[in-house]
Amino acid sequence: MRDMEDQLRSILTPIAQHPFHAVTDSAPYTLQLNAQDVTRICRVLQQHDQLYFDQLSCITGLDNGPEVNTLEVIYHLYSIPFNRSLALRVVLPREAPELESVASLWKSANWLEREVFDMYGIHFTGHPDLRRILMPADWEGFPLRKDYQHQEMYHGVTVKY
Repeated sequence: MRDMEDQLRSILTPIAQHPFHAVTDSAPYTLQLNAQDVTRICRVLQQHDQLYFDQLSCITGLDNGPEVNTLEVIYHLYSIPFNRSLALRVVLPREAPELESVASLWKSANWLEREVFDMYGIHFTGHPDLRRILMPADWEGFPLRKDYQHQEMYHGVTVKY
């Protein structure tokens, strides 16, 4: 693990415009990044011949609650040739959460970013087709946010929970 940490630091530090740090006690190894560095760092992680994280396995949204007033996006990457995993964590403000899309780097990001948008309301700028994927297009709110208010009616039908 220490070797990967040293390798990532030596490769990523010169290109990151903001400080990043390792998240302790996490598996897989996780870096917390500034939102403005995500696409730049992801491009290097994908294309660098010593890293080659060629697979975006998952993008996860997380709501830290109205008290903390932040949301998170966690990217799970995997390098097939080097058989190693990496997670990237980005903390965003609850009001107007926004990240640049990585769909141009990994095709799997297309639907994964749409899911996070649909459930948490996090906008991915530059996404080729950012619209709801799980909920109806006219659904109100974002169901996985901790402050989500359930709709009582939808198109004249009672919604039971």
